[in-house]
Amino acid sequence: MKRRKLSLSECAAYTAETLPKGILLTSAVGDKVNSMVIGWGTVGVNWNRPVFAAYVRTGRYTRELLDQNPEFTVNIPLGEPDKNAIAVCGSKSGRGLDKLTACGLHTVPGESVSVPAIREFPVTLECRILYRQVQEPGLLPEALAERFYPQTKESSFPGSNRDPHVTYFGEIVSAYVLEPEEGED
Repeated sequence: MKRRKLSLSECAAYTAETLPKGILLTSAVGDKVNSMVIGWGTVGVNWNRPVFAAYVRTGRYTRELLDQNPEFTVNIPLGEPDKNAIAVCGSKSGRGLDKLTACGLHTVPGESVSVPAIREFPVTLECRILYRQVQEPGLLPEALAERFYPQTKESSFPGSNRDPHVTYFGEIVSAYVLEPEEGED
């Protein structure tokens, strides 16, 4: 696979267009690689560096991996995302399931980070965490806190909404689109 480099504005455009449909955030520790669907995220500039701000609930397996390895990739499809991959990576935990294998997704080694890109989600932002902060839902306007953090489901339940998010600001250290080499499919 070759990598066609992207500018920050191209990263922002791909993200803004596709995020409402679901994109993947991939984390890894050793041979454990996990992708989860994210529907919130922002491309921008903080501390004079290009960043992707990702939001991961405190009870998620991805958060455990990010605490052990402060690198991640953001994986965005070209066109419509694979519905099966979005369904599995958005509803199953990677604690007991290799979601990439279950979805038939293939990894490509990262260029600048230890976390892989995903061939089927070829727009890739490689990130190193600069800063993390647990959000305080009590500081939100009441209507937002009630909508996004109602205390109706246990934290371990799929689709739980009780746990606050951790905001991760990842410096974008490489951004590209994976493209097949001549003769590759």
